[in-house]
Amino acid sequence: MKDTTPEIESLFNQMMMNKTGQERLKMGFSMFDMARKQVLASILNQNPNADPREIRRELFLRFYRQDFTPEECEKILSQI
Repeated sequence: MKDTTPEIESLFNQMMMNKTGQERLKMGFSMFDMARKQVLASILNQNPNADPREIRRELFLRFYRQDFTPEECEKILSQI
């Protein structure tokens, strides 16, 4: 579903391209930080007593599970 008009989409793209690389990178870091905080809150909501190791494992799975085979995930998780 696309609810943005082509004119507004073009304006937005131009605004983004007018930003410096550093500004765009900072925006990306900020968005990742917010996503991480939301995922962390979800993990703690589902398991309020999760220890730091469990949290790291679940963060890995939620962010990167699709990037690795199940075998690779198990190998990585065994090191967390």
